Amino acid sequence: MKFIPYEVKTGAENMQIDCDLLEQAIVQQSSEPVFRLYGWSPACVSLGRNQKNDFIDGNFLRENNIDIVRRLTGGRALLHADEITYSFVCHASYLKNGENIVSSYKEISQILIDAFKKLDIELEFGGKPKACGNFCMLVSTGADLCYQGRKLIGSAQFRKENYILQHGSILYDYDRELLEKVFKEKVDTSSIISVKEINPELKKEDIIDMLRNVN
Repeated sequence: MKFIPYEVKTGAENMQIDCDLLEQAIVQQSSEPVFRLYGWSPACVSLGRNQKNDFIDGNFLRENNIDIVRRLTGGRALLHADEITYSFVCHASYLKNGENIVSSYKEISQILIDAFKKLDIELEFGGKPKACGNFCMLVSTGADLCYQGRKLIGSAQFRKENYILQHGSILYDYDRELLEKVFKEKVDTSSIISVKEINPELKKEDIIDMLRNVN
């Protein structure tokens, strides 16, 4: 597996790099998966591929130095601020059940489950699908990763020419007030959880170092 070390970029740069990694894999017909870690500066709202943007207050984002981009992948919007984001690119044949979307989500996400066990954080897949509002972390799917029933990692996929791009947000910490202002809705924090809530002693660098050694 090729690993691309953690780096902090703008939202537009991050989405372009993910897109380029997918396109390079297709052009080169690569059989080696790619695992990348990254952060965002400034903070950025990413919209799902087909999501409407009518809930966005552009003036508020500009006044608070928050960028906005659109992802290749579907789903609802995310505010990328105090988090660690991963992306994983592979050919469907790399996975045991790569042609099946749900199975492929779970197979790729199992990498994260195994990695977090090293930090004594036991993650599990989300339960019954539930959709509400514009904020992705409040939307529950069977491909999410949860800690004690609360969502910690939300992921999304895009497929092209039998190659898969899956990327996702690992919530290190969050500002509830800011989330509610950005998404114009109440954020039920009983349904989400951050790494800092699970273990306040864990630094972001600890998570990055742990993920550096996945295989």
